[in-house]
Amino acid sequence: MSDIKTTWDKKALLRQFFPLLIVISLQQLISLSVNLVDNIMLGTYNEASLSGAALVNQLQFMLSQVAVGVGAGVAVLGSQYWGKMRTDPIKKLIGIGLKFSFSAGILFFAVTSLFPREVLMLFSSDEAIIVQGLLYLNIMRWSYLVFSISAVLMYSLQSVQTAFIGTIMSGCTIIISATLNYFLIFGNFGAPELGITGAAIATLISRCVELVVILIYILVFDKKLKMNPSDLLSFDRVYLRDYIKIASPIIITGSLWGVAQAAQTAILGHISATAIAANSIASIVFQIFAVFGMCCASASAVTMGKTIGEGKMHLVRPYARAFQLIFITIGVVSGLLLFLFKEVIVDFYAVTPETRQLTISFITILSITTAFSCYEYPTMSGIIAGGGETKYAAIIDNSFMWLFTIPLSVLSAFVFSWPPEVTFICLKVDQILKCIPNAICCNRFRWIKTLTRDEGEAKIEA
Repeated sequence: MSDIKTTWDKKALLRQFFPLLIVISLQQLISLSVNLVDNIMLGTYNEASLSGAALVNQLQFMLSQVAVGVGAGVAVLGSQYWGKMRTDPIKKLIGIGLKFSFSAGILFFAVTSLFPREVLMLFSSDEAIIVQGLLYLNIMRWSYLVFSISAVLMYSLQSVQTAFIGTIMSGCTIIISATLNYFLIFGNFGAPELGITGAAIATLISRCVELVVILIYILVFDKKLKMNPSDLLSFDRVYLRDYIKIASPIIITGSLWGVAQAAQTAILGHISATAIAANSIASIVFQIFAVFGMCCASASAVTMGKTIGEGKMHLVRPYARAFQLIFITIGVVSGLLLFLFKEVIVDFYAVTPETRQLTISFITILSITTAFSCYEYPTMSGIIAGGGETKYAAIIDNSFMWLFTIPLSVLSAFVFSWPPEVTFICLKVDQILKCIPNAICCNRFRWIKTLTRDEGEAKIEA
């Protein structure tokens, strides 16, 4: 009988986890493809434009990490309420998340409007690259206000296992962005040749379309939450305390992770312009090939949270063990594919021979760390965080990054003057090392927590 029960449990897990993973991954894959198209077109236009956009995209990445952290906080807490089929708290949590994310968007807009050159000079001292970056940032800063809203709405909807709208959003984005890029970067079909400015305009327009699509879906077509404009504007103080307690470690982790990635770009950027371009190409290629492994975090967090919310505690341990096997398998396959296709992909770029060779070296390093990244990240931010323990990721991520990775990389680049490849290894080796504490923590199962409030409790506190 136990064998039959286990088999049925596995089937239930696969039916719940993989459809969500596929939809989230497709959405993320399309979104990354937009960046890849921008990357290739700007790289074809000229290398200075590619590097200038890469600097500004670090700011976008930092903001996206904040928005993802805010949305993940809603998803972790909201998925447990979804397991209880209580949607009113989820709507209130989404309203809270919107305020946090939009505040971050305003902050990024203000800083990049007031101190654009100073911000970009943190990443590079090459004047040609700074000039291109300023052209790009002058338009892109407006997208921060729009993106901060659409991103948190998209990630928050994952709490109720609605992820396909993200795929639709990203599909609209890639069509609009690729078309406008082709027109405005190169001046095709009678359009003005705007270069990097054209790429920024294309991205801003596509971000606006994303926001329109997600708002129409939430307010008109969604049948799970049935939200109205007042829900988006609401601010519930009772659930605010719960949200801050659960989400603040995730938001802090995402924010500091974004800062750390920007610091890594700054380290490589002060080595040479070639290192900036190579890192820009290698990073986006890695993200595309590792997309399923990285998206396992969101899918497993929602699945785990919903399972706990439903009160099915007997399924948490076998689900966690099965997830780990899935993560390892996806990671090994992703790393192998990345290694096999690295030269084919790099040849799409019209870059110098030096940049091409350095990019291939960077991707080779990433093909090794991919298998570990696809295990450590979803284990920490998916299983453990989704199970209710959100502080663990903040401690582990920031300890490794700020006490080990960044100091070691600075020594490599500026004290010992080691080759860029060695510095790049120093920047990525923490992905391997974090697997050890994450595996230990995950399989001790001390992270299982119920986070929801009873309806009566919430009414009394209100």
